[in-house]
Amino acid sequence: SEKVSSSPPNTDTVQGVDAPAVIPDAPKIPSPEKSEVTSVGLEGSMSSAALNVIWSFGLNRNIPVLNLTDNSRKLIMYACAHVGVLYDFENNRQHILQGHINPITCTCVSEDKRWLATGDKGADSTVIVWDTYTGVPVQTIFDTNPEGGVVAMAMTPDARYLATLSAAPTQVLSIWNWTVDGDTPLCTAELNPSYGVQSFIHFNPEDIHFLVSNSDSQVIFYQWNDNHMEYFAPPLTDQDFNKPVGRYSQSIFQKNSTRVLTSTSIGNLVVWDTNKPLTKLHDSQPSADKKALKIIRQQERGINVLTTTENFIVVGDMAGHVKFFDQSLKLVHWYQDFHLGPVTSISFAFYPNFEPVAKEGSNYPPDATIEARRFVIKDFVVGSSIAIFGSVTADGTKVKVIHREHDAAIHALSAHPSLPYVVMGSYSGLLKIWNYEKKQVMVSRQFEKNSMIRCCAYDPKGAYIAVGFVNGSVRVLDSITLEDQTAEPFRYARYGITHIAFSHNSQFLATADGEYTISVFKKQHLNDEPYGYLGRYRAHYKDIQDIIFGIHLDSNQPRLLSLGKDRVLVEYDLENSSKDNLRITSSDRIEQSAVPQCLTWYPPITKEHFIVTANDQFKFKLYNATTKMCRKTLLGPTYGSPIKKIAVVPTKDPIKEKRYLAYITDDKIGLHILPLCGNPHDAMALIGHPAGVSNLVCSYDGKYLFSAGGTDASVHMWEINTSALEAQSKLGGEDLIPFYGLLDGGREGELFAELEDYFYYAQIRSQGVNAMDKRELSVKIPLTEVPFVMRAMGFYPSEQEIEDMLNEVKFSRYVETGKYVEDIDLGDFIKLYINHRPAFGLDPQKLVHAFKTLGVPSAQGNSIERGYLLDLLQTKGEHMTEYELAEYLTTLLGFNGEGGSSELQEFDSSTAGDIIDQNLPVNVTEEMFANEILGFSMYKDVMATSQLTS
Repeated sequence: SEKVSSSPPNTDTVQGVDAPAVIPDAPKIPSPEKSEVTSVGLEGSMSSAALNVIWSFGLNRNIPVLNLTDNSRKLIMYACAHVGVLYDFENNRQHILQGHINPITCTCVSEDKRWLATGDKGADSTVIVWDTYTGVPVQTIFDTNPEGGVVAMAMTPDARYLATLSAAPTQVLSIWNWTVDGDTPLCTAELNPSYGVQSFIHFNPEDIHFLVSNSDSQVIFYQWNDNHMEYFAPPLTDQDFNKPVGRYSQSIFQKNSTRVLTSTSIGNLVVWDTNKPLTKLHDSQPSADKKALKIIRQQERGINVLTTTENFIVVGDMAGHVKFFDQSLKLVHWYQDFHLGPVTSISFAFYPNFEPVAKEGSNYPPDATIEARRFVIKDFVVGSSIAIFGSVTADGTKVKVIHREHDAAIHALSAHPSLPYVVMGSYSGLLKIWNYEKKQVMVSRQFEKNSMIRCCAYDPKGAYIAVGFVNGSVRVLDSITLEDQTAEPFRYARYGITHIAFSHNSQFLATADGEYTISVFKKQHLNDEPYGYLGRYRAHYKDIQDIIFGIHLDSNQPRLLSLGKDRVLVEYDLENSSKDNLRITSSDRIEQSAVPQCLTWYPPITKEHFIVTANDQFKFKLYNATTKMCRKTLLGPTYGSPIKKIAVVPTKDPIKEKRYLAYITDDKIGLHILPLCGNPHDAMALIGHPAGVSNLVCSYDGKYLFSAGGTDASVHMWEINTSALEAQSKLGGEDLIPFYGLLDGGREGELFAELEDYFYYAQIRSQGVNAMDKRELSVKIPLTEVPFVMRAMGFYPSEQEIEDMLNEVKFSRYVETGKYVEDIDLGDFIKLYINHRPAFGLDPQKLVHAFKTLGVPSAQGNSIERGYLLDLLQTKGEHMTEYELAEYLTTLLGFNGEGGSSELQEFDSSTAGDIIDQNLPVNVTEEMFANEILGFSMYKDVMATSQLTS
């Protein structure tokens, strides 16, 4: 070593929890019995959940792949969204490790490949330690910090201790004795945020009381015992050695030495050594106090991976090469023909009695020495930045590609109409068809650069696949070869294709694009190309949420509908459309305040033909397929975010068999029993992709669901277990029991008692308050009383919502009996109330938003001038008459003891103008409007927060 003098680096010492000063011997972890050593991965075992993920397509290319291969198995582990995958690449079997609710951010494994740790980042984050032979979690470390989670982990070779680097802005390094305690770390160190995000950590295999970690700009050295940790962060700049350093990638301890090596993004190796004079080095105890000794220009390409195996130092670089050096950094061997892409991870198999000696008949490559000795190492697995995993068998230098997956977001997903095939496409331009029964890739195609695939669809006969791209082009491909069926792609849209669909008879192909436009292509029978352009129509002024083809009731002709964010449902006249002249049949505004998210055809489980939609207010709505009248509103699943897409699960007998609806929310996938009724126990949901679910399709036989994760570049295959969902529904109770649970206080609560009073008072009202005849009380009230009882219950529907409610009851039996329903009983009223009221009650933020939009800022908050407010109420939206406005305002201001036009008197409007002028200020603030006019105390805190924000 060279004598280099420099000022000592800054030192930070952090005390940990009390613990014994002497570390006992590491536990001897027993080797598994031969009966245990089996390839985990028996997918398909039915679980007690209604949905069970049984296979994951894709992988997280940013998390290193771990090689768990030993003498009895060929196994790797990689992350896929929020699950870990143990993949037996010899037998093509997976075992899914489920336990995280956030995307997995880091993994590590013990030297003997038995103990595996996985960690995530986010709310309710955890670190889970698994037994890789059984796939069972053996320890869980919970993090209660909202910004919790880990970004890097390392395990000691004997698997006793685990080091974690937290994900919080101020990172904490923690050492855990996970075999004893998963609640409290042995010791911790809080790191200065100026060091950057430490993203790599490594134990010294020869002395586990020393660690090294690094961010892309700072290397930190640690020394710890059971109750104390100190660390050193030596500075290093380009000026120290008059040469560029580069960004740090990974660090290792050099064997039989005090040195540490750190690789960089420009091909350098930084050598760190003890920061003490050479003469005192052998007299002192080992120390974590190190400094940069030299910078070695190792190669031209950036180094991503730096690890060790046996006596070799192993480097993986941006060129896709893997190099082996001896301890003096002399090149011993160089693999350069893998063609797997830039190397981001290298992991070696574990052979307990491995001897680096070439046996007779072996075919190991020669090393780089003059003697050209056989280069004998363990088999290893390489991961790349373009989502390719390869297994390298050292004896013979055989490279087997384990996975070649998407390295960009997956949005395009479609299932074959009659075969077990699923096609998926990504922003990387890769299109793959999988046989999901055999878990084999049937065919794939890599499109040219910048051809980002946004959506795709099989035609109903399975002959073609239509693919829509982000650049607005559409291709029609042969479903077997993926070859183009048209001379040139269709290029009629200037923005990305968002939706694509075929008609039931394959006669039409329709696309929706980012320009709010529908394009239709028609089947050509006298031309070599299967489809030709028909026309385009821009019927929406906001994003198109969904498009569907259907069948006319009186014929077998297809019909096309599109649903927009502008709340408009448009039907197109395909029969009378001609080249460059696409026509529309109708355009209906189907929502008043909610924004529809998706639609599909309601299955034939009713005599009436319906379209079902889901909106952002957690409601399902059924519309008559012909008149577009809203026939039913139902409470949907309330799992954090509204439903984004729905699909009716196929079945062999659509008429006799029970039907189910699959759906996705922002991050969940779920299943719902049909018919829809608002019962919350009829639905379930699981976290599908924590970073967001982008698409959903069902297999043709209704056995499986497939969910695409968008940015996580993965697709999960879910097995459907309808028995579990039916059992859940039965346990929730029958008839009205589930709905009683949605009332405050339930069946015995005050709200239900009030409802009964209102219900019977409504009967008195309908018969006349002053009537002296004998009262005839029944179990029903007239429909005309429904709006008044609803408002008395604290639900304030608009006139449109009242019309929808009344129509729902009025036409409920019309198809069966040909007669209108004119009254409603208590049970049906409770269901109507539960299904129509806001899913989460009144939203104070809506009033704040209204005043912020319509008003002007003032010292008291946003305010609206009185005359302007009265004008808005009379002319905009569901406008009021002058008489109604006077009646309502004077009542709300407290000047009508009986509540305006009561049962006992008519409202006198002669003095209303003076009352409003005297009691309503010139400038009405949101606080005054909420507290004094509406009388809602719930708005006070919201108003205060709003004013503080302003």
